[in-house]
Amino acid sequence: MLEVSPPASRSSRRPWREVVPVVLRWALPVLWVLWAPLAWWVEPRESTEAQLDSDLAAGRVVTFQRAQGWADDDAYWGSRPDLRYASDGGILAWTVPNGQIRYAFVDPPVSASYPGEPDLSANAGQEARLAAVAGPWHAGGALAHRIVGTAGLLAGVLTVLWLGRLIGGGPPLAGTRWFWFWVGLIPFGVGVLAWTYRELWRPPSPVVDRASGWRGVGWLILAGVGISLVVSVARIVFGTTVVPG
Repeated sequence: MLEVSPPASRSSRRPWREVVPVVLRWALPVLWVLWAPLAWWVEPRESTEAQLDSDLAAGRVVTFQRAQGWADDDAYWGSRPDLRYASDGGILAWTVPNGQIRYAFVDPPVSASYPGEPDLSANAGQEARLAAVAGPWHAGGALAHRIVGTAGLLAGVLTVLWLGRLIGGGPPLAGTRWFWFWVGLIPFGVGVLAWTYRELWRPPSPVVDRASGWRGVGWLILAGVGISLVVSVARIVFGTTVVPG
């Protein structure tokens, strides 16, 4: 009796289907663990003008910029807030040698309120000293901006691997692809970790709950609000040094 072996193409696919989940089971959490401390370290920390003067006197200001606020409208959890440059803005942001980003609320230049008048504000002398010792905001080589880039790269690789498995892999063990897509947008990568645990670590359940995309949207809203409240309370309790933002 002749035995018919499966086509080579099918047999060659099986090892990959077995290896990919094992690799992702460890790669996704490891990437998140590498990303999280870097993202926390370079998260902008609210400071004071006194701290700016102290950093300036000690030569600890690497780059600086005046701005109107922070642009953070991206739904992608791995995105970083960026300064909205404004020459008459009420925020001065600066980076220090250890790679952290600080900012302080300051008075806008006097000339911003009275065009044509000489700038006699106290910040004018401060900015002149900053320009003399520090570089522009996105100056090459600043440690803070290199860390921001590294954190963004880690978050991007993590997201691409997760999306590749979600879209190109087999059907989810629980929920639908749309459900996990929306859950994956939960801040700080919490949704991606939830998917990793449920789909790659937790044993399959005999009862399958095919949660829809609308339920995923609901979880995204509820988790986003809950995480924002937890972060706000933690910032009040522990301060902006421990819980920046």
